[in-house]
Amino acid sequence: MTRVISASRQQQTSSVDPGTATPSVALPQIDIPTRISALKITEQARHLVTKVTTLNNDVRETHVGALTHEWVILTSQRAVLGARELLELLADQGFAWRDIARMIGVSVPAIQKWRKGEKASGENRHRLARLVAAQDLIASQGRIQDIESWFEMPIAEGIPVTPIDMWAAGETFLVLEYASGNLNPDEALTRLDPSWRTTYESPFETFRGEDGQMSIRSKG
Repeated sequence: MTRVISASRQQQTSSVDPGTATPSVALPQIDIPTRISALKITEQARHLVTKVTTLNNDVRETHVGALTHEWVILTSQRAVLGARELLELLADQGFAWRDIARMIGVSVPAIQKWRKGEKASGENRHRLARLVAAQDLIASQGRIQDIESWFEMPIAEGIPVTPIDMWAAGETFLVLEYASGNLNPDEALTRLDPSWRTTYESPFETFRGEDGQMSIRSKG
């Protein structure tokens, strides 16, 4: 009788489907009040993130609006001057004639003619006034001491893009935002060219040689 019972038990044990067997590790049980409390905290955090994002956007829009308004006023004040006077103000800052020509969108000979007293078109005179007004605005913020040198400096290390390049590309207001500290270098470059990381990716890399000195070699 004992042998029959043992065989029966052995048969029942071997017939259990491994896929439906009870797991050896029990999952933790979370009581309902704790779960509800966690959901409330998550919802509060999501609400705060939304508020901060909205506030950041509002602050940026306010800053952009104020910057634009001030630039318009300064431009109108500078626009009463002639082209030669505006060029003299730019020269006093140390700007090279070729850089002024690039930013205004004219040739160097055109700049030279204005310097001699020839009249510039209304559009070109306004462009000169906007550039001088931009310098006034940057100077008034007190963050940048040598404005002309700042215009010539690469925005980021190893990236051959300067504020002069941004201005010449038509991103004049981007220069003002960057100068005000409202944008970091990566943000400014992304606004200028979303694919700038790929565009300016170097085919070379630095490495430390066996002698302990840093060297450059081709990637790949």
